[in-house]
Amino acid sequence: MDTESGELKIRIRKARRNFAAMAATYFSGVLNDNFFRQSAMLIAVTVGLTRLQGFAMVVFTLPFLLFAAPAGFCADRFSKRTIVIASKFLELVAMLFAAVGIYYCWWPMIMVTLFVMGLQSTLFGPALAGTIPELYPAEYVVKANAIIRMASTGAMLAGIATAGFVLSKKQLVGEVPLGRVIAASSVVLVAVAGVILSLGVPKFPAAAPHKSFPWRGPIDTLLTLWQIRSDSLLRITITAKAFFWFVGSLEILVINPLGMNQFGRGSTVASGMVVVQLVGIVIGSLLSPRLASGKRWHRVLYPAGIVMATGMVFVAIVPHLPAGLRVWTLVAALGITGAAGGVFSVPLASFVQVRPAADRKGTIIAASSFADFSGILLSGAVFYLLAKVGVLPSNCFAIMAIITASVAVWLRLVLRGKNIDA
Repeated sequence: MDTESGELKIRIRKARRNFAAMAATYFSGVLNDNFFRQSAMLIAVTVGLTRLQGFAMVVFTLPFLLFAAPAGFCADRFSKRTIVIASKFLELVAMLFAAVGIYYCWWPMIMVTLFVMGLQSTLFGPALAGTIPELYPAEYVVKANAIIRMASTGAMLAGIATAGFVLSKKQLVGEVPLGRVIAASSVVLVAVAGVILSLGVPKFPAAAPHKSFPWRGPIDTLLTLWQIRSDSLLRITITAKAFFWFVGSLEILVINPLGMNQFGRGSTVASGMVVVQLVGIVIGSLLSPRLASGKRWHRVLYPAGIVMATGMVFVAIVPHLPAGLRVWTLVAALGITGAAGGVFSVPLASFVQVRPAADRKGTIIAASSFADFSGILLSGAVFYLLAKVGVLPSNCFAIMAIITASVAVWLRLVLRGKNIDA
Protein backbone atom coordinates (compact mmCIF):
# COMPACT_ATOMS: atom_id res chain seq x y z
CA MET A 1 0.00 0.00 0.00
CA ASP A 2 1.54 3.37 -1.03
CA THR A 3 1.73 6.33 1.36
CA GLU A 4 -0.95 8.38 -0.42
CA SER A 5 -3.43 5.49 -0.40
CA GLY A 6 -2.71 4.80 3.27
CA GLU A 7 -3.27 8.43 4.26
CA LEU A 8 -6.52 8.47 2.30
CA LYS A 9 -7.84 5.42 4.14
CA ILE A 10 -6.85 6.88 7.51
CA ARG A 11 -8.66 10.14 6.72
CA ILE A 12 -11.78 8.28 5.63
CA ARG A 13 -11.74 6.10 8.74
CA LYS A 14 -11.36 9.09 11.08
CA ALA A 15 -14.29 10.85 9.43
CA ARG A 16 -16.77 8.01 9.92
CA ARG A 17 -18.28 9.20 13.19
CA ASN A 18 -18.87 12.74 11.91
CA PHE A 19 -20.21 11.40 8.65
CA ALA A 20 -22.61 9.11 10.51
CA ALA A 21 -23.99 12.15 12.38
CA MET A 22 -24.38 14.00 9.07
CA ALA A 23 -26.17 11.06 7.45
CA ALA A 24 -28.46 10.62 10.47
CA THR A 25 -29.28 14.35 10.53
CA TYR A 26 -30.10 14.27 6.83
CA PHE A 27 -32.13 11.07 7.31
CA SER A 28 -34.32 12.62 10.01
CA GLY A 29 -35.01 15.73 7.93
CA VAL A 30 -35.87 13.82 4.76
CA LEU A 31 -38.04 11.41 6.77
CA ASN A 32 -40.03 14.23 8.31
CA ASP A 33 -40.27 16.21 5.09
CA ASN A 34 -41.57 13.29 3.04
CA PHE A 35 -43.87 11.95 5.75
CA PHE A 36 -45.50 15.34 6.09
CA ARG A 37 -45.74 16.11 2.36
CA GLN A 38 -47.05 12.64 1.48
CA SER A 39 -49.59 12.89 4.30
CA ALA A 40 -50.76 16.26 2.99
CA MET A 41 -50.99 15.01 -0.60
CA LEU A 42 -52.88 11.85 0.38
CA ILE A 43 -55.33 13.88 2.46
CA ALA A 44 -55.81 16.18 -0.55
CA VAL A 45 -56.54 13.26 -2.88
CA THR A 46 -58.89 11.67 -0.30
CA VAL A 47 -61.02 14.82 -0.04
CA GLY A 48 -61.08 15.32 -3.80
CA LEU A 49 -58.46 18.07 -4.01
CA THR A 50 -56.02 16.23 -6.31
CA ARG A 51 -54.95 19.43 -8.10
CA LEU A 52 -53.95 20.91 -4.76
CA GLN A 53 -50.83 18.70 -4.98
CA GLY A 54 -49.46 20.93 -7.70
CA PHE A 55 -50.16 24.08 -5.69
CA ALA A 56 -48.51 22.54 -2.63
CA MET A 57 -45.40 21.79 -4.67
CA VAL A 58 -45.25 25.43 -5.76
CA VAL A 59 -45.51 26.67 -2.16
CA PHE A 60 -42.74 24.31 -1.01
CA THR A 61 -40.48 25.30 -3.90
CA LEU A 62 -40.73 29.10 -3.65
CA PRO A 63 -38.15 29.49 -0.82
CA PHE A 64 -35.54 27.67 -2.91
CA LEU A 65 -35.98 30.34 -5.56
CA LEU A 66 -36.29 33.36 -3.28
CA PHE A 67 -33.59 32.52 -0.74
CA ALA A 68 -31.00 30.46 -2.63
CA ALA A 69 -28.48 33.33 -2.66
CA PRO A 70 -28.71 33.99 1.13
CA ALA A 71 -28.46 30.24 1.76
CA GLY A 72 -25.28 30.02 -0.29
CA PHE A 73 -23.92 33.10 1.47
CA CYS A 74 -24.57 31.55 4.90
CA ALA A 75 -22.84 28.29 3.91
CA ASP A 76 -19.72 30.24 2.82
CA ARG A 77 -19.77 33.06 5.40
CA PHE A 78 -20.31 30.97 8.56
CA SER A 79 -19.34 27.53 9.78
CA LYS A 80 -21.57 25.09 7.94
CA ARG A 81 -22.25 23.26 11.22
CA THR A 82 -23.84 26.42 12.66
CA ILE A 83 -26.17 26.68 9.67
CA VAL A 84 -27.11 22.99 9.86
CA ILE A 85 -28.07 23.25 13.55
CA ALA A 86 -30.00 26.50 13.02
CA SER A 87 -31.93 24.97 10.14
CA LYS A 88 -32.90 21.97 12.28
CA PHE A 89 -34.36 24.31 14.90
CA LEU A 90 -36.32 25.96 12.08
CA GLU A 91 -37.59 22.51 11.10
CA LEU A 92 -38.87 22.02 14.65
CA VAL A 93 -40.82 25.28 14.40
CA ALA A 94 -42.24 24.20 11.04
CA MET A 95 -43.35 20.85 12.42
CA LEU A 96 -45.25 22.52 15.25
CA PHE A 97 -47.24 24.29 12.52
CA ALA A 98 -47.53 20.97 10.68
CA ALA A 99 -49.01 19.22 13.70
CA VAL A 100 -51.77 21.81 13.96
CA GLY A 101 -52.48 21.72 10.21
CA ILE A 102 -52.67 17.93 10.03
CA TYR A 103 -54.71 17.51 13.20
CA TYR A 104 -57.38 19.99 12.17
CA CYS A 105 -57.00 19.37 8.41
CA TRP A 106 -56.46 23.12 8.12
CA TRP A 107 -55.07 23.81 4.66
CA PRO A 108 -53.79 27.38 5.25
CA MET A 109 -51.60 26.07 8.10
CA ILE A 110 -50.42 23.13 5.98
CA MET A 111 -49.39 25.56 3.24
CA VAL A 112 -47.53 27.75 5.76
CA THR A 113 -45.69 24.65 6.95
CA LEU A 114 -44.74 23.72 3.39
CA PHE A 115 -43.27 27.19 2.87
CA VAL A 116 -41.28 27.11 6.14
CA MET A 117 -40.03 23.60 5.36
CA GLY A 118 -38.93 24.83 1.96
CA LEU A 119 -37.01 27.66 3.66
CA GLN A 120 -35.44 25.20 6.09
CA SER A 121 -34.32 22.91 3.27
CA THR A 122 -32.95 25.90 1.33
CA LEU A 123 -30.63 26.75 4.22
CA PHE A 124 -29.82 23.16 5.14
CA GLY A 125 -28.87 21.82 1.70
CA PRO A 126 -25.79 23.91 0.76
CA ALA A 127 -24.42 23.72 4.31
CA LEU A 128 -24.60 19.93 4.59
CA ALA A 129 -23.63 19.25 0.97
CA GLY A 130 -20.66 21.62 1.28
CA THR A 131 -19.45 19.79 4.40
CA ILE A 132 -18.93 16.51 2.52
CA PRO A 133 -15.94 17.72 0.41
CA GLU A 134 -14.54 19.39 3.55
CA LEU A 135 -14.72 16.11 5.43
CA TYR A 136 -13.58 13.78 2.65
CA PRO A 137 -11.06 13.90 -0.24
CA ALA A 138 -12.49 14.42 -3.72
CA GLU A 139 -11.87 10.77 -4.64
CA TYR A 140 -14.34 9.64 -1.99
CA VAL A 141 -17.10 12.20 -2.51
CA VAL A 142 -19.08 10.09 -5.02
CA LYS A 143 -19.10 7.14 -2.61
CA ALA A 144 -20.04 9.41 0.30
CA ASN A 145 -22.88 10.84 -1.75
CA ALA A 146 -24.02 7.34 -2.68
CA ILE A 147 -24.27 6.55 1.05
CA ILE A 148 -26.09 9.83 1.72
CA ARG A 149 -28.45 9.11 -1.18
CA MET A 150 -29.10 5.63 0.21
CA ALA A 151 -29.85 7.11 3.64
CA SER A 152 -32.02 9.90 2.24
CA THR A 153 -33.89 7.54 -0.09
CA GLY A 154 -34.42 5.16 2.80
CA ALA A 155 -35.87 8.10 4.70
CA MET A 156 -38.12 8.93 1.75
CA LEU A 157 -39.21 5.30 1.65
CA ALA A 158 -39.98 5.28 5.34
CA GLY A 159 -41.74 8.65 5.24
CA ILE A 160 -43.90 7.93 2.21
CA ALA A 161 -44.75 4.35 3.13
CA THR A 162 -45.49 5.24 6.74
CA ALA A 163 -47.74 8.13 5.70
CA GLY A 164 -49.97 5.82 3.71
CA PHE A 165 -50.08 3.26 6.53
CA VAL A 166 -50.75 5.84 9.27
CA LEU A 167 -53.51 7.64 7.38
CA SER A 168 -55.28 4.34 6.75
CA LYS A 169 -56.16 4.28 10.49
CA LYS A 170 -59.75 5.52 10.44
CA GLN A 171 -60.70 5.00 14.09
CA LEU A 172 -61.76 8.26 15.72
CA VAL A 173 -60.05 10.03 18.60
CA GLY A 174 -62.84 12.37 19.55
CA GLU A 175 -63.85 13.70 16.13
CA VAL A 176 -60.39 13.32 14.52
CA PRO A 177 -59.23 10.15 12.69
CA LEU A 178 -56.50 8.27 14.57
CA GLY A 179 -54.21 8.49 11.55
CA ARG A 180 -54.13 12.29 11.70
CA VAL A 181 -53.44 12.21 15.44
CA ILE A 182 -50.45 9.89 14.97
CA ALA A 183 -49.15 11.94 12.04
CA ALA A 184 -49.36 15.22 13.96
CA SER A 185 -47.46 13.77 16.92
CA SER A 186 -44.82 12.03 14.81
CA VAL A 187 -43.61 15.07 12.88
CA VAL A 188 -42.80 16.94 16.11
CA LEU A 189 -40.97 13.99 17.69
CA VAL A 190 -38.83 13.41 14.60
CA ALA A 191 -37.96 17.12 14.44
CA VAL A 192 -36.74 17.02 18.05
CA ALA A 193 -34.58 13.99 17.23
CA GLY A 194 -33.15 15.88 14.24
CA VAL A 195 -32.03 18.79 16.42
CA ILE A 196 -30.19 16.40 18.73
CA LEU A 197 -28.52 14.54 15.86
CA SER A 198 -27.32 17.78 14.23
CA LEU A 199 -25.05 18.45 17.22
CA GLY A 200 -22.72 15.71 15.92
CA VAL A 201 -22.06 17.42 12.55
CA PRO A 202 -18.34 18.34 12.29
CA LYS A 203 -17.25 21.96 12.53
CA PHE A 204 -14.89 23.53 9.98
CA PRO A 205 -13.85 27.19 9.70
CA ALA A 206 -15.93 29.47 7.49
CA ALA A 207 -14.68 29.29 3.89
CA ALA A 208 -15.31 32.99 3.11
CA PRO A 209 -15.68 34.90 6.42
CA HIS A 210 -15.64 38.33 4.72
CA LYS A 211 -18.20 37.57 2.04
CA SER A 212 -20.81 40.27 1.35
CA PHE A 213 -24.51 39.55 1.69
CA PRO A 214 -26.35 39.04 -1.64
CA TRP A 215 -29.00 41.74 -1.22
CA ARG A 216 -30.42 41.20 -4.71
CA GLY A 217 -31.56 37.69 -3.81
CA PRO A 218 -32.71 35.70 -6.87
CA ILE A 219 -30.95 38.16 -9.19
CA ASP A 220 -27.63 37.24 -7.57
CA THR A 221 -28.44 33.55 -8.01
CA LEU A 222 -29.23 34.08 -11.69
CA LEU A 223 -25.96 35.97 -12.10
CA THR A 224 -24.12 33.06 -10.51
CA LEU A 225 -25.74 30.65 -12.94
CA TRP A 226 -24.84 32.98 -15.81
CA GLN A 227 -21.20 33.06 -14.69
CA ILE A 228 -21.12 29.26 -14.57
CA ARG A 229 -21.65 29.11 -18.34
CA SER A 230 -17.88 29.43 -18.91
CA ASP A 231 -17.39 26.02 -17.28
CA SER A 232 -19.11 23.83 -19.87
CA LEU A 233 -19.18 20.60 -17.86
CA LEU A 234 -20.47 22.32 -14.72
CA ARG A 235 -23.15 24.07 -16.79
CA ILE A 236 -24.26 20.79 -18.40
CA THR A 237 -24.17 19.02 -15.04
CA ILE A 238 -26.37 21.60 -13.31
CA THR A 239 -28.83 21.50 -16.22
CA ALA A 240 -29.03 17.69 -16.19
CA LYS A 241 -29.41 17.66 -12.40
CA ALA A 242 -32.27 20.18 -12.59
CA PHE A 243 -33.98 18.02 -15.20
CA PHE A 244 -33.71 14.98 -12.93
CA TRP A 245 -35.49 16.84 -10.15
CA PHE A 246 -38.17 18.04 -12.57
CA VAL A 247 -39.02 14.60 -13.89
CA GLY A 248 -38.62 12.88 -10.51
CA SER A 249 -40.96 15.36 -8.84
CA LEU A 250 -43.51 15.00 -11.64
CA GLU A 251 -43.42 11.22 -11.27
CA ILE A 252 -44.18 11.42 -7.53
CA LEU A 253 -47.10 13.75 -8.22
CA VAL A 254 -48.50 11.45 -10.92
CA ILE A 255 -48.07 8.20 -8.99
CA ASN A 256 -50.62 9.09 -6.29
CA PRO A 257 -53.55 9.61 -8.70
CA LEU A 258 -52.27 6.71 -10.84
CA GLY A 259 -52.68 4.32 -7.93
CA MET A 260 -55.72 5.84 -6.21
CA ASN A 261 -57.80 7.18 -9.11
CA GLN A 262 -56.85 5.29 -12.29
CA PHE A 263 -56.18 1.90 -10.65
CA GLY A 264 -58.75 2.38 -7.85
CA ARG A 265 -56.38 1.44 -5.02
CA GLY A 266 -56.03 2.96 -1.55
CA SER A 267 -53.42 5.30 -0.08
CA THR A 268 -51.26 2.40 1.13
CA VAL A 269 -50.92 0.99 -2.39
CA ALA A 270 -50.21 4.42 -3.87
CA SER A 271 -47.44 4.99 -1.32
CA GLY A 272 -46.16 1.47 -2.02
CA MET A 273 -45.74 2.36 -5.69
CA VAL A 274 -43.55 5.29 -4.70
CA VAL A 275 -41.61 3.00 -2.38
CA VAL A 276 -40.83 0.60 -5.24
CA GLN A 277 -39.31 3.40 -7.26
CA LEU A 278 -37.31 4.69 -4.31
CA VAL A 279 -35.91 1.20 -3.66
CA GLY A 280 -34.71 1.31 -7.25
CA ILE A 281 -33.02 4.66 -6.57
CA VAL A 282 -31.18 3.13 -3.58
CA ILE A 283 -29.90 0.30 -5.78
CA GLY A 284 -28.85 2.70 -8.54
CA SER A 285 -27.14 5.00 -6.05
CA LEU A 286 -25.07 2.12 -4.70
CA LEU A 287 -24.10 1.13 -8.23
CA SER A 288 -23.15 4.66 -9.26
CA PRO A 289 -19.64 4.77 -7.68
CA ARG A 290 -18.67 1.78 -9.84
CA LEU A 291 -20.42 2.84 -13.03
CA ALA A 292 -19.44 6.53 -12.84
CA SER A 293 -15.88 6.24 -11.57
CA GLY A 294 -12.91 8.14 -12.97
CA LYS A 295 -12.61 11.36 -14.92
CA ARG A 296 -15.03 10.27 -17.65
CA TRP A 297 -17.88 9.73 -15.19
CA HIS A 298 -20.30 11.63 -17.41
CA ARG A 299 -20.40 8.81 -19.96
CA VAL A 300 -22.99 7.07 -17.75
CA LEU A 301 -25.60 9.82 -18.21
CA TYR A 302 -26.86 8.87 -21.68
CA PRO A 303 -27.48 5.14 -21.03
CA ALA A 304 -29.00 5.88 -17.62
CA GLY A 305 -31.36 8.41 -19.19
CA ILE A 306 -32.46 5.95 -21.88
CA VAL A 307 -33.16 3.26 -19.28
CA MET A 308 -35.21 5.78 -17.26
CA ALA A 309 -37.29 6.58 -20.36
CA THR A 310 -37.79 2.88 -21.11
CA GLY A 311 -39.11 2.24 -17.61
CA MET A 312 -41.58 5.12 -18.00
CA VAL A 313 -42.84 3.66 -21.29
CA PHE A 314 -43.63 0.36 -19.56
CA VAL A 315 -45.54 2.19 -16.81
CA ALA A 316 -47.56 3.93 -19.53
CA ILE A 317 -48.60 0.66 -21.19
CA VAL A 318 -49.58 -1.15 -17.97
CA PRO A 319 -53.34 -0.31 -18.30
CA HIS A 320 -53.33 -1.95 -21.75
CA LEU A 321 -51.83 -5.26 -20.55
CA PRO A 322 -53.76 -8.36 -19.43
CA ALA A 323 -54.82 -8.06 -15.80
CA GLY A 324 -52.42 -10.80 -14.66
CA LEU A 325 -49.37 -8.93 -15.97
CA ARG A 326 -50.16 -5.44 -14.71
CA VAL A 327 -48.88 -5.57 -11.15
CA TRP A 328 -45.52 -7.19 -11.91
CA THR A 329 -44.93 -5.03 -14.96
CA LEU A 330 -45.66 -1.91 -12.92
CA VAL A 331 -43.34 -2.99 -10.09
CA ALA A 332 -40.51 -3.84 -12.50
CA ALA A 333 -40.95 -0.64 -14.52
CA LEU A 334 -40.98 1.64 -11.47
CA GLY A 335 -37.99 -0.17 -9.96
CA ILE A 336 -35.93 0.04 -13.16
CA THR A 337 -36.79 3.72 -13.60
CA GLY A 338 -35.67 4.40 -10.05
CA ALA A 339 -32.41 2.45 -10.40
CA ALA A 340 -31.50 4.32 -13.57
CA GLY A 341 -32.34 7.58 -11.80
CA GLY A 342 -29.93 6.74 -8.98
CA VAL A 343 -27.12 6.04 -11.43
CA PHE A 344 -27.98 9.26 -13.27
CA SER A 345 -28.19 11.63 -10.31
CA VAL A 346 -25.46 10.75 -7.80
CA PRO A 347 -22.44 11.65 -9.96
CA LEU A 348 -24.13 14.91 -10.96
CA ALA A 349 -24.58 15.96 -7.32
CA SER A 350 -21.00 14.92 -6.50
CA PHE A 351 -19.50 16.96 -9.32
CA VAL A 352 -21.36 20.09 -8.22
CA GLN A 353 -19.91 19.63 -4.73
CA VAL A 354 -16.32 19.05 -5.85
CA ARG A 355 -15.89 21.39 -8.83
CA PRO A 356 -16.30 24.89 -7.26
CA ALA A 357 -13.54 26.70 -5.38
CA ALA A 358 -13.76 26.41 -1.59
CA ASP A 359 -14.86 30.04 -1.06
CA ARG A 360 -17.70 29.70 -3.60
CA LYS A 361 -18.79 26.14 -2.91
CA GLY A 362 -21.89 27.10 -0.91
CA THR A 363 -22.88 29.73 -3.48
CA ILE A 364 -22.59 27.30 -6.41
CA ILE A 365 -24.40 24.49 -4.59
CA ALA A 366 -27.21 26.91 -3.67
CA ALA A 367 -27.43 28.11 -7.29
CA SER A 368 -27.65 24.50 -8.43
CA SER A 369 -30.45 23.94 -5.89
CA PHE A 370 -32.18 27.01 -7.33
CA ALA A 371 -32.07 25.31 -10.73
CA ASP A 372 -33.27 22.01 -9.22
CA PHE A 373 -36.26 23.61 -7.57
CA SER A 374 -37.05 25.65 -10.63
CA GLY A 375 -37.50 22.22 -12.21
CA ILE A 376 -39.64 21.08 -9.28
CA LEU A 377 -41.74 24.24 -9.53
CA LEU A 378 -42.21 23.57 -13.22
CA SER A 379 -43.28 20.01 -12.41
CA GLY A 380 -46.01 21.34 -10.13
CA ALA A 381 -47.30 23.62 -12.88
CA VAL A 382 -47.12 20.83 -15.48
CA PHE A 383 -48.97 18.42 -13.17
CA TYR A 384 -51.68 20.99 -12.53
CA LEU A 385 -52.19 21.54 -16.27
CA LEU A 386 -52.18 17.81 -17.09
CA ALA A 387 -54.73 17.15 -14.32
CA LYS A 388 -56.90 20.06 -15.42
CA VAL A 389 -57.13 18.90 -19.05
CA GLY A 390 -57.83 15.33 -17.91
CA VAL A 391 -54.70 13.51 -19.11
CA LEU A 392 -54.66 10.01 -17.61
CA PRO A 393 -51.77 9.43 -15.16
CA SER A 394 -50.46 6.53 -17.29
CA ASN A 395 -50.35 8.84 -20.32
CA CYS A 396 -48.40 11.34 -18.23
CA PHE A 397 -45.69 8.69 -17.95
CA ALA A 398 -45.61 8.40 -21.74
CA ILE A 399 -45.07 12.16 -21.98
CA MET A 400 -42.29 11.97 -19.38
CA ALA A 401 -40.63 9.14 -21.32
CA ILE A 402 -40.43 11.28 -24.47
CA ILE A 403 -38.94 14.22 -22.55
CA THR A 404 -36.42 12.01 -20.72
CA ALA A 405 -35.26 10.29 -23.91
CA SER A 406 -34.82 13.70 -25.55
CA VAL A 407 -32.66 14.94 -22.67
CA ALA A 408 -30.57 11.75 -22.80
CA VAL A 409 -29.93 12.26 -26.51
CA TRP A 410 -29.02 15.91 -25.85
CA LEU A 411 -26.47 14.81 -23.25
CA ARG A 412 -25.00 12.33 -25.71
CA LEU A 413 -24.61 15.05 -28.33
CA VAL A 414 -23.14 17.77 -26.09
CA LEU A 415 -20.66 15.41 -24.41
CA ARG A 416 -19.69 13.17 -27.32
CA GLY A 417 -16.35 13.97 -28.96
CA LYS A 418 -15.40 16.58 -26.38
CA ASN A 419 -12.27 16.25 -24.34
CA ILE A 420 -14.00 17.06 -21.05
CA ASP A 421 -12.32 15.44 -18.07
CA ALA A 422 -13.13 16.11 -14.44
